[in-house]
Amino acid sequence: MRRRKKPWVSFTIIVIGSIAMLFPFLDMIFSSFKGPAEYNSLYYRFFPETFQFGNYKLAFESLNIGLLFKNSLLKSVITTILVLLTSSMAAYALTKLRFRGRDGIFRFILSTMMIPSFLFFIPNFYIMTHFPLVGGNDLFGNGGVGGMTTSILSLILPFAVSAYGIFLMRQFIMTINNAYLEAARIDGASEFRIYFRLILPMTGPALATLAIFEFIGQWNEFIWALIINSVNPELAVLPVGVQMLKDHLDPTLTQPLLMAGLVISTVPILIVFIILQKYYVRGMMNSGLKE
Repeated sequence: MRRRKKPWVSFTIIVIGSIAMLFPFLDMIFSSFKGPAEYNSLYYRFFPETFQFGNYKLAFESLNIGLLFKNSLLKSVITTILVLLTSSMAAYALTKLRFRGRDGIFRFILSTMMIPSFLFFIPNFYIMTHFPLVGGNDLFGNGGVGGMTTSILSLILPFAVSAYGIFLMRQFIMTINNAYLEAARIDGASEFRIYFRLILPMTGPALATLAIFEFIGQWNEFIWALIINSVNPELAVLPVGVQMLKDHLDPTLTQPLLMAGLVISTVPILIVFIILQKYYVRGMMNSGLKE
């Protein structure tokens, strides 16, 4: 006998899982409105007794939110655009163009995903510091006062190419029928025109999916931003600013203030995800791992 389906079991599991995942986030929001004494009380309260809206004002004043937000936004948006461009172009070449060594290049790109990213921090920092003709450096990268670390580009260039982005876009572009490309070539279209007029519009869901991943990753990136901040504090981003506030102020008095800073830093991520979520779902469904 066929078993009767019980959809309520699945719904119950989903609801319980959703509540478990939302609880820490909601606790962060409500904690940002608590006072220091209430936050450190032995008796835990989910909702604050009185909403302290002044925590957000103090967070803006203590964190220099304007500078941190500007740096985070520039870093995340520009890096995301560069990753979308480089990933889609490389994926198109590795999928629809035939040349010697194509598969070997793709395997090499995949192999870089197994290398921990922090191993590149020292070489990248050396490159940024001794970048030629930038920051007072001469043609050989010497004599300057920080090189590329004086510019917002030091937060962007090390992440401008993503192996995962190339992999994701390649899997999606493989599903595009070659007949469209051949018809465009017969009409005299160049490869660049095919890429901009056919490939990019047809890979919209995959690009949106990659944009969400990359924007969130860059917005939350901490270690490299902390390294650059140690050289040039004017390039501090929100995660670094919140951590520095935690290190320099009394934690028994500033936890609600930190929660307010975390809420502020989370808002742009939520906005991006809400805008692109339908494309994200479509991209994950269509970019199956095919070969």
